[in-house]
Amino acid sequence: MTAPLAGSLPDPPKHVAIIMDGNGRWAAARGQSRQSGHQAGAGPVRTVLKAASNLGVKYLTLYAFSTENWARGQDEVENLFALLTQYLDSEVAELLQEGVRLKGVGDLKRLPQEVLTALAQAEELTAHNKGITLSLALSYGSRAELTAATRDLAIKVKAGEIAPSDINEDLLAQSLWTGTLPDVDLLIRTGGEKRISNFLLWRIAYAELYFTETLWPDFGEEDLKAAIADFHSRQRRYGRTI
Repeated sequence: MTAPLAGSLPDPPKHVAIIMDGNGRWAAARGQSRQSGHQAGAGPVRTVLKAASNLGVKYLTLYAFSTENWARGQDEVENLFALLTQYLDSEVAELLQEGVRLKGVGDLKRLPQEVLTALAQAEELTAHNKGITLSLALSYGSRAELTAATRDLAIKVKAGEIAPSDINEDLLAQSLWTGTLPDVDLLIRTGGEKRISNFLLWRIAYAELYFTETLWPDFGEEDLKAAIADFHSRQRRYGRTI
């Protein structure tokens, strides 16, 4: 890491990704339902998005619903999607005002129609915004993403559109659900767990990892600043000697 000039601030991470963990434990500690925990988790999304934008972050990707989350109880899944639809409908005006571009990444075809409709509308309305890009990872799992990309490339080879020798890292990266996103610089996981949980495995190849005990509903601007400060304390060698 190059030392910043005296009196200047180091560049922020370009792409920050967050595994938002701890909603259920936050609610259980207060004798509340898991639904209450998920509702409480909506507030930090607004706070962290605004803070990240103000700090100069260009891309923020949030793990909102994983492929594994489909195995949860039907009521919880339905409640999560109802909250997501409500968020998309209620926040789109704010996203427009703040210049935020919204994207959904994942196996989106599995999502309920009301979520797809709200997501498509929000994406269309914010498509030309020039500020921070907020990506919601929905029905997302990195192994499924890599499998789908590999399958798509195999189909193109069979159809004669590309040759096997054409396949390289860049082409594979472009074929991912996250194909329009740059690699992650900083991955944050809240809630005290120290796992990647099948999130952005390709994109985090050289990311700095930051784990915090703070549960997601309690995560705020100062927590984000602490994570970025820790990021700036690291030396990113990318396998090289500095």
